[in-house]
Amino acid sequence: MSRTNRLNCIIPPYLLKRLLESEDSEVRQAALDTMLTTARLRGERAVRASFAGVAAPGNGRRTVFDCEQGTFLPFAVLTRPEDGPESADDSVNRAFEGLGLTRDFYKEVFQRDSIDGHGMRMDGYVHFGVKFNNAFWDGQQMVFGDGDGRKFGNLTGSLEVIAHELTHGVTDHTSGFEYHRQSGALNESMSDVFGSLVKQWSLKQSAEEADWLIGADVWTPGIGADALRSMKAPGHAFNNPQFGKDAQPDRMSRFIHLPDTEEGDFGGVHFNSGIPNKAFFLTAVAIGGFAWEAAGLIWYEALKASSAEALFQDFADTTFHKAGELFGVGSAEQSAVQAAWQEVEVPVRAVPSGVARARSLAAEGNGGVGRQDGLAALSRQVSELGAKVAGLAKDVAALKGAR
Repeated sequence: MSRTNRLNCIIPPYLLKRLLESEDSEVRQAALDTMLTTARLRGERAVRASFAGVAAPGNGRRTVFDCEQGTFLPFAVLTRPEDGPESADDSVNRAFEGLGLTRDFYKEVFQRDSIDGHGMRMDGYVHFGVKFNNAFWDGQQMVFGDGDGRKFGNLTGSLEVIAHELTHGVTDHTSGFEYHRQSGALNESMSDVFGSLVKQWSLKQSAEEADWLIGADVWTPGIGADALRSMKAPGHAFNNPQFGKDAQPDRMSRFIHLPDTEEGDFGGVHFNSGIPNKAFFLTAVAIGGFAWEAAGLIWYEALKASSAEALFQDFADTTFHKAGELFGVGSAEQSAVQAAWQEVEVPVRAVPSGVARARSLAAEGNGGVGRQDGLAALSRQVSELGAKVAGLAKDVAALKGAR
């Protein structure tokens, strides 16, 4: 399966797996059905992606459909078009509003014309499946399950979840971060960053006022948890008997190594996104004011300038240089970016991108946990090469002198 065309779901696979251990048979069945349906949809997206063309422009028009608990989107019923009246179904209206707020945020803040930058239609599908515990972006549209009602509620109830999923589409059409390991964690982090910013923008909250929570409204009232993730405090979003403790790391020395498989969360993309998430939070709070005005702009421009296989080091360097371009070299904004990445143990390297890339690959090859041994080895190699060049220069000079 393409690493850039995987189904992007808000509920990580490891949380659904915990539900398979529930004593409640209905909860177990809902989790199993969700996982089986998701596996099928991943296969469908991979096939469809191989025939994908350019999406037809639609002026960012919203259309919401009702799946009526089915899982075959072409059978869904048109419920609310862009110019249609408000629906009697709250799920329809919440999806419609969330699509619109996300579209308007990107348009007003970054002058981006819908998801693809060219007026892509914004289609949403509600009431997908029976007790489906997820919401996802499938490369073309946004799909919402109702949740099982026991652990997870209706997935249209969280604005940052809607914006998170739609931002996967923005990433698809910009950097195209490959969905595995560090690039995949960056992919997830971009969705958390801009998902949170859409909520903050809609509420006109400053960085200091925001809660920085992702998915605060997806749990049912009976679940003791703040949210799926916390950008302010990765690793502290939840801690309960059903799901255990939030395991997100907040710095490179706590980087989690997992297999690059679906069972391994594609190398821990939902876990390790906590590291760049914390870097963004620290940047936004250090700059102050509305986070979308400076920190958000820096991250957005860095997203557009990044390559699909970027590592944390690459992205940190890019945000640093973009901050300099946008606000001036040595500016308070650039200093805030540098300090934030330093705190999460990804020190910015103000060197040419090719050298930064080589250093990042060396760190990745040594576990990607910020150890200096890989970089030291690279430094020794560079020094040895320099010595050889110097020796050759002396030989050339000696030959010239002998003539």
